[in-house]
Amino acid sequence: MRRLLARRMKFHLFGAFFISLGCAALYKFGVADPRKRAYAEFYKNYDPMKDFEAMRAAGVFESAPPK
Repeated sequence: MRRLLARRMKFHLFGAFFISLGCAALYKFGVADPRKRAYAEFYKNYDPMKDFEAMRAAGVFESAPPK
């Protein structure tokens, strides 16, 4: 029973480190990278003036009334 806490602590510390590393990798490759690709794809063909004119025609802006 000697040094039981130290042995268990070492095991749990390494386990927690590797689990957190795995979770970080899963988040990076499962969420962050696809999100970056989706934003890049969206802004590749995005025309802000066309979007502005569509919102203006819909009456979204108070300072820019529809024509």
